[in-house]
Amino acid sequence: MSKALLKFVRVSPTKARLIAREVQGMNAELALAALEFMPNKAAGIIAKVIASAVANGEYEPEEVVITSCRVDKAAVMKRWRPRARGTASRIIKPTAHILVEVAPAAEAAKAEPKKADKKQAASKRTEPKKAESEKAMAKAAEPKAEVKSDSKPAAKTAAPKSDAAGDDLTKIKGIGKVYQGKLNDEGIFTYEDVANMTDEQIAMMEEKYTFRGDFRESVADAKNFVNGKEA
Repeated sequence: MSKALLKFVRVSPTKARLIAREVQGMNAELALAALEFMPNKAAGIIAKVIASAVANGEYEPEEVVITSCRVDKAAVMKRWRPRARGTASRIIKPTAHILVEVAPAAEAAKAEPKKADKKQAASKRTEPKKAESEKAMAKAAEPKAEVKSDSKPAAKTAAPKSDAAGDDLTKIKGIGKVYQGKLNDEGIFTYEDVANMTDEQIAMMEEKYTFRGDFRESVADAKNFVNGKEA
């Protein structure tokens, strides 16, 4: 195996890597022929580095394969350009290091199984982790069995409901739709239920639900509705 290194080339590493990826693994003779017809600046530079690597090993281009063509970032030259109103804009001129390694086709063929073995070993390491994650996902997807216990949960004490049909409590003074729902939660559905509320219930409603105004006025208005019904 032989290699050649060209340092501080006036070419962008990003643009040079596009060409380096194309020739990697190719026969040196075919790579040189392909680079000759590429219009990119980096193509001619990489072709010279490949030819140098072949000559360093005293090989013939048709005998060797490009095992590695690497482009690394080098120093960046900074220049300035005058702009409007006395300002200046920066110009960046990147450079790159190009490394090419070539080896005979027989040696390259022997090196490929080693890389394959490494990939297989890495995949074997990841397979148990994947299996464990799949099992965990399967367990999470399984429906959980209901646990039956002998002790029954204490039943919630439901508020007593009136036997009569529910009235529109929003007609009572000071009671809106929101407060009507709160009264229904306490088991109060009709005008009679509101009219028959005790002082303790009135105080509890005012304290629990922060009733705006005097709730006793609403109770008195409910009594008028009841008297109007009875009449």
